[in-house]
Amino acid sequence: MILRRAADIASQDGLEGLSIGRLAADLGVSKSGLFGYFGSKEELQLATIRTAMGVYVDEVVQPALTVPPGLERVRRLCENWLGYSQRRVFPGGCFFFAVTAEFDARPGRVRDAIAEAGLDWARFVARAIDDARQLGELADDTDADQLAFELIAFLEAANVTSLLHDDANAYERARTAIRKHLDTAMIGP
Repeated sequence: MILRRAADIASQDGLEGLSIGRLAADLGVSKSGLFGYFGSKEELQLATIRTAMGVYVDEVVQPALTVPPGLERVRRLCENWLGYSQRRVFPGGCFFFAVTAEFDARPGRVRDAIAEAGLDWARFVARAIDDARQLGELADDTDADQLAFELIAFLEAANVTSLLHDDANAYERARTAIRKHLDTAMIGP
């Protein structure tokens, strides 16, 4: 409960906006009690990232694994991600999108944890694309890393556009772009 609240706060105010004092006030518990769990702001931030990753896996990745490998799994991953952002599983949209900009140029353990989560996601999407290619559902010359980059860019653009411009159409635009991109990469008519 503590870390889930921390992830909600960080999705809106960033990991730097997260403090043991603020979290204690939000939850109505003592600061010293929370400090005992984490010991430092950095440990709180790292634990928050791990919690957000668990939510992300539960919302985006696990449901896609119920679909056999192939193009439908790629589609499901994208749709799950869009639903995760659109439903505001975290009030600030995608937790990782929110904290990446905050730490992308800062060295340290928090940045490394965020970077690793992003790389894991990109590799997972690329692997799903490559599975679809190997199954003959995508053209043999499909560059899985490039296509993963492009699909993730559409997902992230929907997230930021919906938040910054209060544009509910951003998700449908991303769905259309993803569908067109995948259709172009498919084998056959």
